[in-house]
Amino acid sequence: MPGENLSRDEAHERASLLSVDGYEVDLDLRSAVGESDEPVRTFRSRTTIRFRRTGEGTSTFVDLIAPSVNAVTLNGRPLDPAVVFDGARIALDGLADENVLVVDAQCAYSRTGEGMHRFVDPEDGEVYLYTQYEPADARRVYANFEQPDLKAPYRFAVTAPEGWTVWSNGAGEQDAEGVWRFAETAPISTYITCVVAGPYHYVTDSYTRGELEIPLGAMCRKSLAKHFDADDVFLITKQGFDFFHDNFDYPYPFGKYDQAFVPEYNLGAMENPGLVTFREEYVYRGKVTQAAYESRANVILHEMAHMWFGDLVTMVWWDDLWLKESFADFMGSFVNAEATRFTNSWVTFANNRKSWAYRADQLPSTHPITADIRDLEDAKLNFDGITYAKGASVLKQLVAYAGRDAFLEGARRYFKRHAYGNTRLADLLSILEETSGRDMRTWAKSWLQTSGVNSLTPAVTYDAEGRIAELAVVQEGDELRPHRAAVGLYRLSGGELVRYARAEADITGARTVVTELAGREKPDLVLVNDDDLTYCKIRFDEGSLATLRAHLGDITDPLARALCWSALWNLTRDGLMAARDFVSVALAFAGRETDIGVLQMVHAWTKSAVTLYAAPAWREEGGRLLAEGGLRELRLAEPGSEHQLTWARFFAATAAAETDFQLLEGLLDGTAKIDGLDVDQELRWALLSPLAVHGRADGARIDEELARDDTATGKRHQTRLLASRPSAAVKAQAWAQVVESDALSNALVEATIAGFVQPSQRELIAPYAEKYFAAIERLWQERSIQIGIDVVRGLFPGLQDDEATLAATDAWLAEHEAAPPALRRLVLEARDDLARALRAQACDGRAVV
Repeated sequence: MPGENLSRDEAHERASLLSVDGYEVDLDLRSAVGESDEPVRTFRSRTTIRFRRTGEGTSTFVDLIAPSVNAVTLNGRPLDPAVVFDGARIALDGLADENVLVVDAQCAYSRTGEGMHRFVDPEDGEVYLYTQYEPADARRVYANFEQPDLKAPYRFAVTAPEGWTVWSNGAGEQDAEGVWRFAETAPISTYITCVVAGPYHYVTDSYTRGELEIPLGAMCRKSLAKHFDADDVFLITKQGFDFFHDNFDYPYPFGKYDQAFVPEYNLGAMENPGLVTFREEYVYRGKVTQAAYESRANVILHEMAHMWFGDLVTMVWWDDLWLKESFADFMGSFVNAEATRFTNSWVTFANNRKSWAYRADQLPSTHPITADIRDLEDAKLNFDGITYAKGASVLKQLVAYAGRDAFLEGARRYFKRHAYGNTRLADLLSILEETSGRDMRTWAKSWLQTSGVNSLTPAVTYDAEGRIAELAVVQEGDELRPHRAAVGLYRLSGGELVRYARAEADITGARTVVTELAGREKPDLVLVNDDDLTYCKIRFDEGSLATLRAHLGDITDPLARALCWSALWNLTRDGLMAARDFVSVALAFAGRETDIGVLQMVHAWTKSAVTLYAAPAWREEGGRLLAEGGLRELRLAEPGSEHQLTWARFFAATAAAETDFQLLEGLLDGTAKIDGLDVDQELRWALLSPLAVHGRADGARIDEELARDDTATGKRHQTRLLASRPSAAVKAQAWAQVVESDALSNALVEATIAGFVQPSQRELIAPYAEKYFAAIERLWQERSIQIGIDVVRGLFPGLQDDEATLAATDAWLAEHEAAPPALRRLVLEARDDLARALRAQACDGRAVV
């Protein structure tokens, strides 16, 4: 990895030297099919780059990661590949004012989801290809200047196996020679160019608005076609285009709009203009909840927002990654709530996305939303909860601060002023100052250029008649920020906890009095940040916390309820509320939660509370309580409902007793039934999983299930379950497959790690803590950065939650100060999670009477 890095300084220097007029990229992908004797399967890539020298100097380099280079020609002059190519760069000397570079190379197909990924469908043997580049993997497919500010138009030509279809950013057609040729793109960055090729199942539609017509396409593997609900994908797509055209006043600028659902994808999706790629898990093989459909809609709309925020207008360098990701993340929920059937998407945002942000913002690696990105390894790790979810939360605060109309007018001017160009933070702020009349630089300094999360706590005093004498909001944090926030007062009435008063205020400094609420009747609950206008951790006064312990399920408003769930979880993570107390509240009220997405988050938090934050002596009892509560709610849930399905999955994930296992076995073999519960194939894998973890299902039984579901998804499930069995030999084999070998694809690495790490098998995997620290630096050097991230994060011995593991982590950090910063960041983050867990366990231990 180190030789493949690119620094910000190098990119800046190169951008000051040259501008790019255009690329012609010819790929021959016929080698993707058939047998191969090559140790690394490769394809031919021939690239012609036309560029001009615009600054001082006559030397630069072009990026290319490839097994070999056949030929390099600069302005008709042959260059010796053995001299100019070092495996990651081609050195260029003697530049003219106008230059033509031709690079003919053998590039490698990928099994890690980076570059040109090759996948063989186990169900029918068909081969599928797709590209994934962000932040800098286009250089694995063709030679280029791999940085976002050297935009250029592209012409792609692809020779593919007979019977295949090929797609790229522009519209394409196959000529008489069997080559697919694509229309020239608008000027775009390297990382959003794209090729998808193979025997994909392809469905078409179109979007029209006045004279504008956008051809629509959606595709997936042939073996998934029977599950593909393209009509719903197109519905959300059209609703999104309606919203963006209504509000952005800039027509979609990239012609067609294809959406490809592809296998073994590392990300949720990627905003390649004209050809968006998604992970194929969004093609649902079995029954899922509306929360899953909402999640998919959010991703579709997120990627569509990028057509303007990111593709049309792009950041200069990855420091300003937020200029696209924060906006797209915000827009996903904004458009979902206003233009689709998912009108409660802000509830999901408050409960789910913000949870990601709060965690990231308390790690030692937290950073300002506008980050300091020194190189590509930094950039890769900055696709995190700060850039996405905190950035989106801050934009929601910005809308409240500047006003919706000013915000959208600012976006319209931003697109028109910087179309097809590159921007920095100052470019956006100057426009928002124009449209809002507010001081955006002061706001940005507090919100975009500092890190950390504030906590807001109500401080209430009452007069002799029991009315509010004064209600103040106390702000804590290293940086005291200006918050536009609402404070809601709630009281119990007829068995419901309802809001009877609300006031918005500008919260500034350490203490702000909300004068509008003085004189109101005494509340049972004071909810700071009601309606979720700002980004903060919510705290409660003692009376409000007591009310939530007894009446959380009585809150009628779903957003207010979601905010309270999230606040209680933050208290638990911060060691201010015992894990067993959170579990008690969850078991008392989760069965009454109407929002399925919130329920699923509460389930995840509750399992984490027992696994990570409960005192070790209470874990077994806590696990038993979860399983008993899960089974109780499963039996009480409406037959056939999504709540029933959600509780079935929760029960399976928490099952630990003999009677639990017997029920799971009965549901699998048909001897037991729960009215209305459809045990489809995806649910079968969920039910089988705890049986494998607890030694009730051996390898033969898992293979038997694969025979029922001999698909790519089935193979991932089988791999995970095989690695999850409680056997020392199994763990040794899984470790070797991931750490000592690179034979597994990215998807199977992920599945093996997920199986290896089981909370009930702490003692079994304890010996691998020492092996982990001995292996990670070598592994980081040898593997691609994506696999490196997956392994370093996934195999950290966090389940060995004791002071000895913390000390071992500190020792590694002390002894490896010169290790790559990105690797050290991952270990520091894992160390912080472990230290947090130990603090929470101590809090939970103190709860014992």
